[in-house]
Amino acid sequence: MPGIKVDKGLVPLPGSNNESWCQGLDGLASRSAEYYKQGARFAKWRTVVSIPCGPSALAIKEAAWGLARYAAISQDNGLVPIVEPEILLDGDHPIERTLDVAERVWAEVFYYLAQNNVVFEGILLKPSMVTPGAEHKNKASPETIAEFTLKMLKRRVPPSVPGIMFLSGGQSEVEATLNLNAMNQSPNPWHVSFSYARALQNSVLKTWQGRPENVEASQKALLVRAKANSQAQLGRYTGEDESDEAKKGMFVKGYTY
Repeated sequence: MPGIKVDKGLVPLPGSNNESWCQGLDGLASRSAEYYKQGARFAKWRTVVSIPCGPSALAIKEAAWGLARYAAISQDNGLVPIVEPEILLDGDHPIERTLDVAERVWAEVFYYLAQNNVVFEGILLKPSMVTPGAEHKNKASPETIAEFTLKMLKRRVPPSVPGIMFLSGGQSEVEATLNLNAMNQSPNPWHVSFSYARALQNSVLKTWQGRPENVEASQKALLVRAKANSQAQLGRYTGEDESDEAKKGMFVKGYTY
C-alpha cells in the first residue's frame, strides 16, 4: 500500500529555545483527499523534540498539537496516520533524562489525539527508542534500552493502538536491530516492529553506489537487513555474521530530511 509524507518540514519556532515546529496543516485536508484518490492509504508527519534545547513546554505542545491535527485530518480523509514525534539523539544526557522527556512528550501527544477525536485503533506510532544521548560517555545495552523504552510505552500508550513502529534515529543497523529484538523477548500490548530508513538503507546504498553492476548485490544486502529486522520483531534475532559496516553508527547532529 502506498503512503505519503504530508508535512512541509521544520521551521524555527518563535518564542522557543532555538527549537522548531513542523508546518503543513494549511490545506492538508484537500491535499489528503487528493492523495487518497491517487491511491495513498497512509500518511506520515515527522516533528522533532530536542533535549539539549530544553525541551520547552511550548515546543512539546506545538509538536503534540500538530501531530494530533494531522492525525485527525488524515483519518477524516481515509488515511492511516503514522504519528512520529522524534526525540533526537543529540546531547550528552543519560537514559533517565530521555525517559523523562519521552514521557512528557507522549503524555501530551495522546492528550491532544483524544481532544481531536482521533481513533486510536486507526493509527500507527513511530517513536524514538529511549536511549542515552549520542554523546553520553556510557553506552546502554540492548536490554537496558528495551527496559526503559517499554516502561515509557506502557506508561503512556493505550493498548488499543495496534502497532509501535520504531525509527532508528542514527543508531547503527545492528544496534537498532538488537534493541528491537530485546523488546520482543516477552509479549507486549501492541505489535512492536520497525519503520527504519537509515538502519535499513545504509549498507544497501553503500553497496549499490549508483552502479548498475551492483544492483544484485545491493538487493541481497537489503534482504539481509529486512530478514534481520523481521526476526527481531519476533524476538529471534541473534546478531551473528553481521558485517562491520552494519555496526557503524549513523548519528548526524541536528539531522534533517
